[in-house]
Amino acid sequence: MRAGISFRILATAMFTLSAGMVQAADPVAQHNSTAFWFVNWFGLTNAELDVVAPSGEMTTVFAASGTPVFELDRAKATDGVYNYELTAATEERVKIVNPQNNGRGDAASDTAAKSFYLTGQFVVSRGVITTPDEMTEEEN
Repeated sequence: MRAGISFRILATAMFTLSAGMVQAADPVAQHNSTAFWFVNWFGLTNAELDVVAPSGEMTTVFAASGTPVFELDRAKATDGVYNYELTAATEERVKIVNPQNNGRGDAASDTAAKSFYLTGQFVVSRGVITTPDEMTEEEN
């Protein structure tokens, strides 16, 4: 009886752990008045965050591990909508369909890290990153 209960607890723990390991990354955008970053940053590496200001100026932030953080320069900030693009490598591996001779010899691999991609926007008003009120159409 006792061994059966222990086995069930162990099996449940292993299933929960393995399910968590294959869970897809789902970063959530966060910000304060002068910085923009992501939380829920699990299993992502080599991230690049490209941010385009309303003026067209593009800023790229790279982080080999952890979340990239965009720092707003309040002295140069342009009010308006900023667009961002986040790319990163996941822990998941995918087969390379058409492998090329990359000159790596025995170190060559027939798999590559699966890519993660996310786009979105945030708003700068009076030199600070803000959360705009939700806009809805009014019915007449």
